[in-house]
Amino acid sequence: MAFEWGGLVAFVVLALAFDLRSGAKAAPSTRSALIWSVVWTGLGLLFAVVLLVIEDASHASDYLSGFLIEKSLSLDNLFVFAILFTFFGIPDSERQRVLVLGIAGAIVLRTGFILAGVALLDAFSWFTYVLGAILAITAYNVWKHGDEEMDPENTRIMKVVRRVTPEGTTNFVLALVAVAAFDVLFAIDSIPAIFAITRDTYVVFAANAFSLLGMVSLYFLLDTLLGRFRYLSQGLALILGYVALKLLLEDVVHPPEWLNLVVVVVTLTVAALLSKRREDADAEAGRAAPAPQTE
Repeated sequence: MAFEWGGLVAFVVLALAFDLRSGAKAAPSTRSALIWSVVWTGLGLLFAVVLLVIEDASHASDYLSGFLIEKSLSLDNLFVFAILFTFFGIPDSERQRVLVLGIAGAIVLRTGFILAGVALLDAFSWFTYVLGAILAITAYNVWKHGDEEMDPENTRIMKVVRRVTPEGTTNFVLALVAVAAFDVLFAIDSIPAIFAITRDTYVVFAANAFSLLGMVSLYFLLDTLLGRFRYLSQGLALILGYVALKLLLEDVVHPPEWLNLVVVVVTLTVAALLSKRREDADAEAGRAAPAPQTE
């Protein structure tokens, strides 16, 4: 197993260094961002084949479920970063630096949460219910407030950021601290979600690591992707609700492992189809609306 860990860590470090370094140089064009987003996502999906070869179908299925959940949550998280950049008035030339440093911090934070989560689950079996409760609350909040535009100033995290930073701190530093603070919140939400799928540290780490690849490129597709994916929040809420129930009912219900992947894929597919249908309906309504008359 040492060889597998060494190969995975080496690849992830090199890939993330390349991704973050290329993203720190200049903002990619939309075409370039799309191509690299597809490439990085493809590599993440391809790793399931690697697990199928070195482990078995069960590990590959668990990884795919975890990867899709983490990637979807990361997409939603980048939307929050975009709001923070606008809120603090960070110019495009500076957003690159904040984003790169923020993603680097997310890697460290998620690794720490994974190790802490595994240790707590091994030491205290009841901690499973704590994670389940966290996910259930998160699912409810995402479902209830998913379509609302976030006002950073009214969040508890922003109040803490204001309190811990000295008066006169530049907006660049404030944005960086805010991104780091929200990273902590995102890690608390995302790590329990994959622990509901598997407790295998190797699979958990791999799913989180590969979900972070291509985040810089993906950020520049936010306006296009999230503008069309109207029901992303609802889909994520349903997935988080499912994994919350799985954790809370772990001692009495034992669904087959393949069901996790089916639930994730079907939910995201239905959300995408409903979003496309809504987009087409809005476009049709726009064409049918009478043009405003001018006097």
